[in-house]
Amino acid sequence: MAAIRTLLMRKSLILFYFIFTGLNPQNLSLGFCREFQTVSLPELPYDYSALEPVISGEIMQLHHQKHHQTYVTNYNKALEQLHEAMEKGDSQTVVKLQSSIKFNGGGHINHAIFWKNLIPVNEGGGVPPFGPLGAAIDTNFGSLERLVQIMKAEGAALQGSGWVWLGLDKELKRLVDPLVTKGAALVPLLGIDVWEHAYYLQYKNVRSDYLKNIWKVINWKYATEIYMKEHS
Repeated sequence: MAAIRTLLMRKSLILFYFIFTGLNPQNLSLGFCREFQTVSLPELPYDYSALEPVISGEIMQLHHQKHHQTYVTNYNKALEQLHEAMEKGDSQTVVKLQSSIKFNGGGHINHAIFWKNLIPVNEGGGVPPFGPLGAAIDTNFGSLERLVQIMKAEGAALQGSGWVWLGLDKELKRLVDPLVTKGAALVPLLGIDVWEHAYYLQYKNVRSDYLKNIWKVINWKYATEIYMKEHS
């Protein structure tokens, strides 16, 4: 009976954790770690210095090897602690860990997208989007220039640190501004890191210059590929 009560407690904790974090408890068992897999630092598809002079090689190396790696390390550590807490039926620790998992897991995902959103100028950086994504930008924002102005203004006005995103609402089938639009149907197409570690060594406190120059290395081809895949 004690073993049964322990198993039921573990299952209750797992269900509670999924509800608390908004994740899907598709397989309610101690094999829940399939939903929470450890992650690793992705390799960049270009050299650290490839985005110069827009973003220095020093910033890219620190950003990738130090900041992104920290998210990966802390996320994996929190997952290990979560598994141990589930095994012990420690509900207090389960609740405590959810903020670390969300923060570090989100940081990892955001940066994994960010690296793909960038590409050297000689490989297509800054080339405007054409086709369906270009048309969608014109429809939803008026023009690419207007979208850039909006995202630059939002990034400059952002208090403290954070991100500026362009997203696709799969339910509405339209591009949206995730800063003012929320929902599970949102798919990130383009994200700009506005945390100081992304620009301060080079641009100091002039964030607006960073937000102006980064468009020269934006990979619209990648954003278009995601748009085409998710919009169908």
